[in-house]
Amino acid sequence: MRGKGKATDTSRRSRLVQLLGLLAVVGIGLGWRSGHLPLPGFLTKYGGDALWAWMVFLGLTLFFPRSRTLPLAAAALGVAWTVEMLQLHHGAWIETVRSTRLGRLALGTTFNPPDLIAYVAGIVLGAWVDRRVLRGRGRSSSECS
Repeated sequence: MRGKGKATDTSRRSRLVQLLGLLAVVGIGLGWRSGHLPLPGFLTKYGGDALWAWMVFLGLTLFFPRSRTLPLAAAALGVAWTVEMLQLHHGAWIETVRSTRLGRLALGTTFNPPDLIAYVAGIVLGAWVDRRVLRGRGRSSSECS
């Protein structure tokens, strides 16, 4: 049983809060990968990948606000890993999409196995923030028990 004041995992997420979180993560991610921050290359690369995966998780929370965190995290991981595996495919149609800035940001260009680990880290962080920080804000204890 959960303590008073804590949100249950099935409580509804605030779409506004999730949208603001998504926009914040996108902004941080673009800044992170811009090259303007004095970060080591490893952190720039894999931190950006983790933030991208967190963005995927947040996108799913927007579309499925009543869904439990663990299934959303698993779905986000499935999406992230699928996109990474698609980087092994170089058909003309997908290369055309990747030739745009948005396509490159969304789909990436080169398969890199360590990216899969970075995606797990980003989604775990996102799920933790979702369960511990964002869920249950502004609810009374009777709504959350």
